[in-house]
Amino acid sequence: MTTYNDIGIKNELDWKRIRKLMILGLLGAVMTFIGDFILGFRTGDESLTGLEQKLSSYLSMSDTEIFISAFLGFIGIPLEGLCYFGIYRLIAPYSMKWAHIYRSGVLGYLIFAACGVHVPCLACVYFYKYSAAVSPATAFDDTIRFGMYFLLPGMIAFLIFFIVQSAAHICAFAKGLTPYPKWCWIFCMPVGMAAAMLLKFAGNNALASAITAAWISIGNLWMFGGSLIMMNKAEKEVG
Repeated sequence: MTTYNDIGIKNELDWKRIRKLMILGLLGAVMTFIGDFILGFRTGDESLTGLEQKLSSYLSMSDTEIFISAFLGFIGIPLEGLCYFGIYRLIAPYSMKWAHIYRSGVLGYLIFAACGVHVPCLACVYFYKYSAAVSPATAFDDTIRFGMYFLLPGMIAFLIFFIVQSAAHICAFAKGLTPYPKWCWIFCMPVGMAAAMLLKFAGNNALASAITAAWISIGNLWMFGGSLIMMNKAEKEVG
């Protein structure tokens, strides 16, 4: 029989602690959402297209906005990651296998999401802003190269762990390996993220851009919020 290291977390439904983790995770998601909203709430140059149009919108960001957006994500994203152990605690009493897989994804999220993706993303914004001031003709190409060196590696690593985490979350809930009803698998990050990304079709719109920039934090708001709403029902059913 395969054994799993429980890293000191008892395999029992400690509802009080799980609820506290969910609430703290919701707070972290709100912090990150504000930072992402600050980053995204702007429109790009209509004469440009694609990524170049998106980058052009950041020319209007002040250094203070760049710092606040980076800082809120730097704090909020690890807080979200730590609070995923509330989900881990829901899965562990029913399946250590899926809890272990889920935990692997969480650890990758903690390592790469903030310092590997969010902060380097703001560094690219800062780089582009000042590159455009010095050399508008080469700023876009220079920023793409900067991003490939310092943002892309962390983004790839993050994506791998995110897929592992999300797949384990969906599978565990859909298989009934939590105290929640099986249909509660919908309270996972990808569902909330997909809903937010529908606004991509709204075009070059400041509000739509802000919401889509915050797609991961919206996924977290959806996950923690839905899990909290259903918690009382789940607790009553399992006793």
